[in-house]
Amino acid sequence: MQHKAISIRPFIGAQDFELSRNFYRDLGFEEVVLFHNMSYFKTEGLGFYLQDAYVKDWVDNTMVFLEVEDVSRFWNELAALDLTTKYKNVKLTAIKKNDWGSECFLHDPSGILWHFGEFAK
Repeated sequence: MQHKAISIRPFIGAQDFELSRNFYRDLGFEEVVLFHNMSYFKTEGLGFYLQDAYVKDWVDNTMVFLEVEDVSRFWNELAALDLTTKYKNVKLTAIKKNDWGSECFLHDPSGILWHFGEFAK
């Protein structure tokens, strides 16, 4: 089977939809409002759906990996946003080096864990 994929768009939940919308806009994603309870957030041709739905077990086990070109630069820009001060429950974890590359981590206001990584070249 051959895939001629155009994009992949995970659905993620939000404990407080309006707060999460603000968070993702502050993180640099462009929002496209689809319905009163769902938006599409995009950057560089990639994106995800944020929905006004919260199931604790689902959200607590959701992780998203976003590959970036330069994780050190991304980390510096991410830290400069000061999201941990602006949003309750947001957590940042500094860059960790792995055998496959490097990554840093961000928990969104609902607890979704984002991995921002750069693969070794």
